[in-house]
Amino acid sequence: MHAQPSLARQSLPWRVLLVLLIGGISVLALTPAPPTHLSLGWDKLNHMLAFAGLALCATLGWRTPRWLRLTLLAALLAFGGLIELLQQLVPNRTAEWGDLGADAIGIAIGLLVASVLLRLARARPKPGR
Repeated sequence: MHAQPSLARQSLPWRVLLVLLIGGISVLALTPAPPTHLSLGWDKLNHMLAFAGLALCATLGWRTPRWLRLTLLAALLAFGGLIELLQQLVPNRTAEWGDLGADAIGIAIGLLVASVLLRLARARPKPGR
């Protein structure tokens, strides 16, 4: 009989991925001319996908009390707002409220996907039962 991996060990890869995504998104968002081959063709879709990924990693990386998860998700939205503020200082970039709205939609999508994944994992029969 194999022991289940601890919750902390299960969460670590998601936390590492979250940090890597934050770094990558920061570079792309604050580069005067980001590579066009990384774009999905619509700026708002880029924002939604990026922040869905962040929210997914945050939710799966910190399966802690609800208030803490919500605080992390609020921090992700604040990160999106910070990016918009900083983009005002970057040549060829502009700040847009619509981008922050797309970030919020992406966060909601990431939370929804993570919630479904966690619910499916809880419903899966445990080995040996």
